[in-house]
Amino acid sequence: MKLIATVMLVLLQACWLSLSAQEPVRSVPLIGYTELQTNLPGGRHANVRTSRAMIVRADGSGRQRIAEELAREPDTWTQFADWSPDGKTAVIVRGWQSPENAKWEEEHKTFRHTKEGWLIDTYLVELSTGKATNITAVERISFYNSGLFFWPNDPTKLGFTAIIDGNSHPFRMDRDGRNKTDLTKSSKEFTYGFNSSRDGKRIAYHKNYQVFLADADGSNARQINTGHPFNFAPTWSPDGEWVLFVSGEHYNCHPHIVRANGTGLKKLADRGGYRGVIEFLDVPDFHGGSSDTPIWAIDGKSIFHTGLAGKSVELFRVTLDGKSEQLTKSPEGTLHYHPQPSPNGKSLLYGSKRDGIRQLFVMNLADRREQRLTELKTGYAAMWPHWQPTINLK
Repeated sequence: MKLIATVMLVLLQACWLSLSAQEPVRSVPLIGYTELQTNLPGGRHANVRTSRAMIVRADGSGRQRIAEELAREPDTWTQFADWSPDGKTAVIVRGWQSPENAKWEEEHKTFRHTKEGWLIDTYLVELSTGKATNITAVERISFYNSGLFFWPNDPTKLGFTAIIDGNSHPFRMDRDGRNKTDLTKSSKEFTYGFNSSRDGKRIAYHKNYQVFLADADGSNARQINTGHPFNFAPTWSPDGEWVLFVSGEHYNCHPHIVRANGTGLKKLADRGGYRGVIEFLDVPDFHGGSSDTPIWAIDGKSIFHTGLAGKSVELFRVTLDGKSEQLTKSPEGTLHYHPQPSPNGKSLLYGSKRDGIRQLFVMNLADRREQRLTELKTGYAAMWPHWQPTINLK
């Protein structure tokens, strides 16, 4: 049996290296995403622990798992989280939760993040070799580390979010995982949705559901006063002139933009009653699903978002002057989620629940032609897709 397992591992590595070796010369980029089961009894953890990070080409070929060795222990899983700017490294989250803590959460309908019950780390996985580095475990400061990104315009830095004393904090660290710096040190508020402007000089985050903009070192933080109790997931426009986020009431919030200096607050679109979360399980989920937030178009002149049209959640594109275009018109009950524009701006990647199954699709924006990327069976889902950057589509 050991010999068979060894042979299988060698074959898988050969397949992986072959795919990686072809990457620089091919015109079809990779897409990273996560597959999981959705209908297992037992609630959230019973299904989430089946999550595995995946890659597939944008034409639907070459689908395979990545960093499988990270999820071999009981109650562990992996999730595809991002790419390096050059597309050569995948960002993979490895999660573990104890069955005892999971049972407590199901009974109390809330999360209980403790070092005894959780361990969340983020790995950098090289495509060419498959080497996985647990970057957040270097000089560890938390048992829960997520949201890692490569700092724009500074190849020596990374950003991520860690839970400290029960609150989430944004951190900056060196590329090797050392010198972790808390950008909201001593804060007793929950900070999330952390990201940087494209020039690397400014940051944005929401703290207790209020949006803040600050300098890269966390100084000169300024709250964006919207008059709304719920403000979530700020992201910078490609030119750094605007910040996009959702604002309103919880489960009744809509895409807004504000200038980088905090002026010019404007509601761009209305989601028509859509709660703004994708329920990614087919069994009761005490948390209610995964946030489904708007995203910038590559040229920064419009955004993509999801919203309710009739009895379906459809895809929309809206310009910064408020001109809206509905991209999909689907049978009743269809659910679209997590839109992501391609690196060249010509295509849109997204999830869509049709016939009860959450699959991934790519749309050619010029003619609205769709290409389905996954062929999952009932009881499975494809979630959280990410385009590989820097690869041009023909």
